[in-house]
Amino acid sequence: MRIEPYLSFRGNCQEAFSYYQDLFGGEIKNKETYEGKDVDIPESFRKKWQHAELHGKGFVILGYDAAPDTPLTDGTNMQLGVDMDSEEEAKNVFEDLSKGGKVHARFQKTSWGAHYGRCTDQYGINWMINYKK
Repeated sequence: MRIEPYLSFRGNCQEAFSYYQDLFGGEIKNKETYEGKDVDIPESFRKKWQHAELHGKGFVILGYDAAPDTPLTDGTNMQLGVDMDSEEEAKNVFEDLSKGGKVHARFQKTSWGAHYGRCTDQYGINWMINYKK
C-alpha cells in the first residue's frame, strides 16, 4: 500500500507542478488532459490536466485540474490517494472510510482500467481509493 497526496487545482495544475518541480526536483509523469475524454467539461478546459504525477526522491505528488463547477475551498483542495493491492481490499477500505461521511464517486470500474472511489470520511478528510491490476 502507498498513500499519496492528490492536489486539486482551479485550472493551473501545470503551472503549480512546474513550480513544485523547480522546488523539489523530480520528473512530471503520466500527464493526461481532458482531450478525447467522455466527461462533461467545457471545451475551453479540454487542454487542462485531468491527471499528472510528480515523482522525486522519496515522494510522489499527484494532481489535476478540477472541473470548473467543482467547489474547491482553500484547505480542502487535497485528497489522499491510496493505491491498494487488491480490488476487494480497495472496496472494503472505501466502504469503511465512507461510513459516516460522504461518497463523491462510488467505488466502481473506471475508464482508465482501475477500480476507484472518492469520498470524504467522518473527520472531513478527502480520500481517493484506487486499485489497478
